[in-house]
Amino acid sequence: MPPLGLPPEVAQRASRIQGLLVDADGVLTDGRIVYAEYGDELKFFDVQDGAGLVFWQRAGLKSAVVSARKSRLLARRAKEMRVDTVIQGTLLKLPAYETLLKRWRLTDEQMCVVGDDLMELPLLRRAGLAVAVANGVEEVRLTAHYVTKHPGGRGAVREVVEHILKAKGLWEQVTAAYR
Repeated sequence: MPPLGLPPEVAQRASRIQGLLVDADGVLTDGRIVYAEYGDELKFFDVQDGAGLVFWQRAGLKSAVVSARKSRLLARRAKEMRVDTVIQGTLLKLPAYETLLKRWRLTDEQMCVVGDDLMELPLLRRAGLAVAVANGVEEVRLTAHYVTKHPGGRGAVREVVEHILKAKGLWEQVTAAYR
């Protein structure tokens, strides 16, 4: 039986996923970048997204954040969320995606990509499960197999993680300590 809220074809795709690649700005954050008076940068991360990525790691699955921008804040938050790989400062994300496939010994069908903007389109077209956040640009939403109910930076990554872990039959196991 497919996880609640997923069409059967999407649940089937989700059940094959072993690796998760997410964008940073607009997916892990709400896309806002706030500059303080002295040049400090602020970003807003959702705590539920972070918990979702910790659950992902507990399930023994691989995760990566690939970002066009460079940010010390992202590196810090990714470490807290136990993300396996962080690649920053890459406008063309396909080479990073291909590197991760080789490193993790996965196929396109085993990868989930979560994006919000045009830079993720080449990855979304190849991924076994292509996901757009609710507030992603139209081209990304039209390319995706699934569009989240939550916007980027507001629980979209957690939503994706839950759907995949439930489709794989791992959700109860990774959340058992809280029941």
